[in-house]
Amino acid sequence: MSKQESRRTAAKKKFKAELMSGHKEDAVEVPFDPTVFWGIPAAPLWRGRKGHRVHATLNHIAFEGFVVARMKRFFLLVDDDIKKAAGVAVGDVVHISVAPAAH
Repeated sequence: MSKQESRRTAAKKKFKAELMSGHKEDAVEVPFDPTVFWGIPAAPLWRGRKGHRVHATLNHIAFEGFVVARMKRFFLLVDDDIKKAAGVAVGDVVHISVAPAAH
């Protein structure tokens, strides 16, 4: 295991959350501030949006995703392909694992 993989594993956070409907994408609330927990500042993701690139799993389905801040809370965005692969829908409680991705 490389040093980078070792750091990601050590920084991995697991939790359960309800899949919520969003105005653009569905999401789960992340119960911590990624900047504080990982010591990594939010970075530009796309025009007008900063956040954290992450390696995540939703009910053991792995994907590359984003944690973004909204309303002073943090959310992991979940697209339709991930929901379909995991067999979940809005309102389901899901198991999440999330760790920072290399920038």
